[in-house]
Amino acid sequence: MKNVNDGITKVKNLDIKLKDSYEKALKDEAFKKLVSTINLNDEKLIKYTSNLQDASLEYENCSSCKNLLECKNLINGYCYMPVLNDGKLSFSYVACRYKNKNIKDTKYEKYVTTLDVPKAIKEAKIKDIYTDDNGRKDVIKWILNYIKDYKNKKINKGLYLHGNFGCGKTYLISAMFNELAKQKVKSVIVYFPEYLRSLKSSYGASSNDEFKEKYNMVKYAKLLLIDDLGAEAVTSWSRDEILGSILQYRMQENLPTFITSNLNLKELEEHLSITTSNRLERVKAVRIIERIKQLTIDIEMIGENKRK
Repeated sequence: MKNVNDGITKVKNLDIKLKDSYEKALKDEAFKKLVSTINLNDEKLIKYTSNLQDASLEYENCSSCKNLLECKNLINGYCYMPVLNDGKLSFSYVACRYKNKNIKDTKYEKYVTTLDVPKAIKEAKIKDIYTDDNGRKDVIKWILNYIKDYKNKKINKGLYLHGNFGCGKTYLISAMFNELAKQKVKSVIVYFPEYLRSLKSSYGASSNDEFKEKYNMVKYAKLLLIDDLGAEAVTSWSRDEILGSILQYRMQENLPTFITSNLNLKELEEHLSITTSNRLERVKAVRIIERIKQLTIDIEMIGENKRK
């Protein structure tokens, strides 16, 4: 009998402690405001006091937060909140208004596959393109027209965009791809020197699955940007087996292909020749250039170096 009484006493003491803790918590305005939004009486809410206190702290953080960068909660962009379903209270992390907007605004990103591309390029936006440089205006106009034509099912040649270092060539085309991604158009952007290194590291392995996946990702891309062509170390393998075969397939299938380079086509031909004294190497380089001409419009862009 004594054990039973002791058990009852312990339960009563626990109830008293819970009630006392709950009443103290109610003195906090954030806690009080949060529990007032829950359609449960105090007797039921008491046992959730600890969880409610944690939630009220994050709830208060959210009330004065201005953007995701200022988020003070445990998980950026989410608030630990009580959720009432069929009279039962549970707690989960709920995305805030800023996080929901961010999810909506970046939903297109899943349609753009990138390899070794800086974050700024991945997030490039048409609205953020600066137009104060006259050297960029013709290219911007071309890109805007391309977006319009593509949306109207008119598939045009891609662009061989060459010019000085840091003038924004990659950013402009990436912004175009991201804009088209909002229409669920899939695209691939590869930094070509790193792409070749990545391919080489997976070539000849016991399983060629990784190599095939990387190679086919580029070869069959609905929209493709080969970034910084001409910055790679040229070998017969990279030129003929990789670049040449990719361009040949895309030319045959009329797949829009975009290329950025610091070299004009004549300079690129010299680069791809490996040795200018070997006639066969020159012929192979010329073949690459001819494929590029078939696939793209050649435009030079000389602009201010924004990377200084």
